[in-house]
Amino acid sequence: MAQSRRVERVAALIRREVSELLISGIKDERVQHGMVSVTSVEVAGDLQHCKIFVSIFGSTEDREVAMAGLQAAAVYVKGELGRRLKMRRTPEVAFVLDRGLEKGNTVLGLLQRLEAERRERGDGEGPADPADDPETDSDTEV
Repeated sequence: MAQSRRVERVAALIRREVSELLISGIKDERVQHGMVSVTSVEVAGDLQHCKIFVSIFGSTEDREVAMAGLQAAAVYVKGELGRRLKMRRTPEVAFVLDRGLEKGNTVLGLLQRLEAERRERGDGEGPADPADDPETDSDTEV
């Protein structure tokens, strides 16, 4: 379902404001345990609920501590959003851990390891696809 223009605008505003709050507004020490960044915001069509997806760089323990701090700060974040955005009703805030960047880094690490193994075996010298090799002409029939 396509989001309306207003919902997208509100999501962008919430993302900007929460990013600023993470830098200077939230005083909870737990949030500072990992490097926290807002990756995206999903706002319900009725503007009553929003999910704030955050990526936390650090160890598993740092992630858990930072998420606990964010969950505890959700009421404060909602209040600040109400003051800053001047909306009739401020949406309920829920923080969700976004593991997309983590999974992407894992995939990139696996690809780099495979490339290193290929070079060690000596397979990486020719073209990857035999059809691209000029010495094998796939158009000639035998």
